[in-house]
Amino acid sequence: MFDYLRTSEKEFNVLEEVSSALAIAIQVGQPALLWGAPGEGKTSLVEQVAHGLGRPCEVVIGSLREASDFAGLPMRAGAGVTFAPPAWALRCLEHPDTIVFLDELTTADVTVQNAMLRVVHERTVGDLALPETVAVVAAANPPDIAAGGSDLSAPLANRFLHLAFQSSVGEWIAGVRSNWRAMPLPVVADERDALDERWRSLLVGFIERRPELLRKLPERSDQQGLAWPSPRSWDRAARLAAAAESAGAPSTVLSQLMIGMVGQGPAMEYLQFVRRCELQDPETLLAGPYLFDATRRTDLVMTTLGSVMERVADRCTRERWDAAWELVGLTGAAGLLDIAALPAMELMRLRHDEWPLPQTITMFADILSDVPVG
Repeated sequence: MFDYLRTSEKEFNVLEEVSSALAIAIQVGQPALLWGAPGEGKTSLVEQVAHGLGRPCEVVIGSLREASDFAGLPMRAGAGVTFAPPAWALRCLEHPDTIVFLDELTTADVTVQNAMLRVVHERTVGDLALPETVAVVAAANPPDIAAGGSDLSAPLANRFLHLAFQSSVGEWIAGVRSNWRAMPLPVVADERDALDERWRSLLVGFIERRPELLRKLPERSDQQGLAWPSPRSWDRAARLAAAAESAGAPSTVLSQLMIGMVGQGPAMEYLQFVRRCELQDPETLLAGPYLFDATRRTDLVMTTLGSVMERVADRCTRERWDAAWELVGLTGAAGLLDIAALPAMELMRLRHDEWPLPQTITMFADILSDVPVG
């Protein structure tokens, strides 16, 4: 299912994780809010993601604007009044795939902030309705370090995907050395109905077991204005998970998306539930090795084989040993020889002298040549 990449294959840092999560949100039309201290490069990050997706970006800084730059300028029209949209909104009509970046959201004047949020939630600027394909990204400094900053209300915060951005010293140094070289971004598949259905089913199963997490308003002051679980944010979290899977994004990005929609505690519980649902029962596989799917996520294959080996070590009969070798062979045939190697070595240690060697052992000849048996 979701393709978790091992750390040895690809190490993701904060910049990559946030960029990938943001790119996925933009492609599915989920408004995102970047939280970070001044000078962290939030604007550059959004512009880089826009460039990577091949989409224009309109940067609109709230502290430098009037409310009319979002609510529209009142103009007399006959006996009535219309609200004319600003130039940046008109350019969105010319380029319907534009990313509108609303910077300094929480430090703008309250009237400007309210007008900016109307763009996010109603997708209108004055009397102009933005095209559905226009994506909206906002950025804000945490209230405790922003002069005049304020928290978002819980209802408003619940509409955003929240992404915290602060690169480490090592990431910053690497970025400077590479001149902030653009990184590849995940591309969400246009057709993902089956994935949407699967993630919705997983979500339903989770909420049936943890109904108290369907809605949970923030209780602590430090949680105000951030992500929290509601029927709306859970639904959007499932959609983002399906989009991330269709794009082949790693588990770290999935975690960013889930935490950013429903908060860390509920998100971690949900992901643990998903992981348990996807693991195949070891005794079932020992009774019928043909049921094993070695083409699934690498971490699932590794965990499943580990569970199988624990069961075989507890009760190692010839039949169970042979069945375990079938599972190891299927894993190796799927191109995961490195994952299958340790179970193969363990099986050789568990082998009785009178048991014949399986045919699948040939694929591990180099690894097992010096392994003691018996």
